[in-house]
Amino acid sequence: MENRQQSEENNKVNGHVEEALPSLLFRVKLENGKQVLAHLAGKLRIHHIKILPGDKVLVETTPYDENRGRIVYRMK
Repeated sequence: MENRQQSEENNKVNGHVEEALPSLLFRVKLENGKQVLAHLAGKLRIHHIKILPGDKVLVETTPYDENRGRIVYRMK
C-alpha cells in the first residue's frame, strides 16, 4: 500500500537528454524548462537500455528534491 502512495506522489515529465555524465547520470532538460540530474531506473539498467544525448525520455521526480530524477522510459 505504501508503494502505491509513493508512486502517486511522483511527477512524470517528458524531457530530453543534454549530457551523459559518469556513473549512469544524465543531465536532462524538462519540458517546463527546468534542468535535472537523473539516473537510470532499475529496469532500464537490467535490460541494458542505452541512453544517449538527444534522446527523449520520461523522468520521474519527487517533491522532496526537484533537481534530481529517475529516467523511467526512453521514447522511440
